[in-house]
Amino acid sequence: MSRWLGIAMVLVALDQISKYSITRYIPYGGSIEITPFFNLVLVHNSGAAFSFLSSASGWQRGFFIIVALIAIVWVVYLLRKYPQQTMFCFALSLILGGAIGNVIDRVWLGAVIDFLDFHAAGHHFPAFNVADSAITCGAAVLIWDSFHAGRTDEN
Repeated sequence: MSRWLGIAMVLVALDQISKYSITRYIPYGGSIEITPFFNLVLVHNSGAAFSFLSSASGWQRGFFIIVALIAIVWVVYLLRKYPQQTMFCFALSLILGGAIGNVIDRVWLGAVIDFLDFHAAGHHFPAFNVADSAITCGAAVLIWDSFHAGRTDEN
């Protein structure tokens, strides 16, 4: 289990270091063009994915913290229960690292720091961060692994 927790902690560190760096070099609401389709920005998301509930009156902060903490406990439980399932545990470690990274922001800032901004033809994908990427990749690996659930080995 220490391998999976180690992966999660590396992701938390990368997430928090990247967020700290962005806040040091880009003012809130600012943007730096990196390529014609990618900017670094600094925005705060008080909602969930794609800014879901971001315009709520403030109750969502506590709600999302509680949901994340429940998810973290559940993921650690699953890691302990199925340590021999390599892909499953790898996916869970990505999700765990992302969840911890974003809950740190919610506790300290009240919102999640987002800074990766991809766009094309004037349309911007909602800004996201390293933790969001880890959660998304973890979910994709879980889906992929579910199609291989009948196999006996774990890489």
